[in-house]
Amino acid sequence: MKAPGKLTPDKKKSRGKKAGKISIAIILVLVVIRLILPTVVLRYVNKSLSELDEYYGHVEDIDLHLYRGAYEIKEIKIVKIQKQASKNDTIPFFSSPSVDLSIEWKSLFKGRIVSEIYFTKPVINFLNTTHRDKNLSNDTADFRKLINNLIPITVNHFEVIGGEIHYIDPYSSPKIDIFMDSIRVEANNLSNVNKTKNILPATIVATGAIYDGTFDLNIDLDALAKNPTFDLNAQLKRLNLVKINDMLQAYGNFDVKKGTCELYTEFAARDGQFKGYVKPIIKDLDVVQWNKEEGNLLQIAWETLVGTIAEVFQNQNKEQLATKLNIQGKFNQPDISVWEAIINVLRNAFWQALKPSLENSINISNVNKKE
Repeated sequence: MKAPGKLTPDKKKSRGKKAGKISIAIILVLVVIRLILPTVVLRYVNKSLSELDEYYGHVEDIDLHLYRGAYEIKEIKIVKIQKQASKNDTIPFFSSPSVDLSIEWKSLFKGRIVSEIYFTKPVINFLNTTHRDKNLSNDTADFRKLINNLIPITVNHFEVIGGEIHYIDPYSSPKIDIFMDSIRVEANNLSNVNKTKNILPATIVATGAIYDGTFDLNIDLDALAKNPTFDLNAQLKRLNLVKINDMLQAYGNFDVKKGTCELYTEFAARDGQFKGYVKPIIKDLDVVQWNKEEGNLLQIAWETLVGTIAEVFQNQNKEQLATKLNIQGKFNQPDISVWEAIINVLRNAFWQALKPSLENSINISNVNKKE
């Protein structure tokens, strides 16, 4: 007589076959889902891009990396829709061969679910369309909404590797395409995962190269604050003016045969107010003098005037033309002193040359102090 509840060898074999079939079915379903999922995600991403205001976008392919909770967008392109321009001949506002979006796993150990994004060789083009429209198109969009659609988790870290930023004016004469390349950006703790009590818990560091010159940017900020709250400094060094002669000719109607440009700036913002300065310095400037064979009398007169002014107002000991423009106020009511800028030009020329460096005079603690 069989013991109650005890399975016979035949029943064990039958149950084993059934369990094997269920396992195989589950594996097949997972494989099918894995094969279908990239197509579903690709359609979703392209749908999100198609719903951008004043823009349209497209993604060529999606790669999923389920083991690290990530997906990679390949060959993304976002184009600003210009008036009287077809989608085929419009210059992309943003493009990148790879954008990797994933969960930041190290933050899970701190009890937070946040994301990180890596942009590989992205290109941003700011296009001047003033020749078609009276006002310069504002080549910005609410990409926060787009990012939230693509990965609905708060971004805590992002990096840009090998990026480029272009300013393009295809309607000027000559045409302009000036750019900064080799851009590297790293942003950390944007959602304050580290739970620091610092007023500015997040950091952004950026570097780039521009026409023999270098660019450096450092920002401490509170990315979660309702009003902009940050402390920023940036410096542009040794930009070769000869290499941007197309822009000087198009917008200033003169060329240079020698000269470098440097720019130093600091800004801080808090409680809806901001304060800072911009200090441009031009060194060793030598304006090209037109002759009768190369231009008309007006061009000759203009270039002579520009060259003379540059010579008169540059500091002869330092051979630099410089000024400092202080800017402060509320975001909806900026206060810019043009007279102060003129006075600083004269000060640099005839009294004390402005130092080609950051002054470290602006920080988050003195934003509300009036000069």
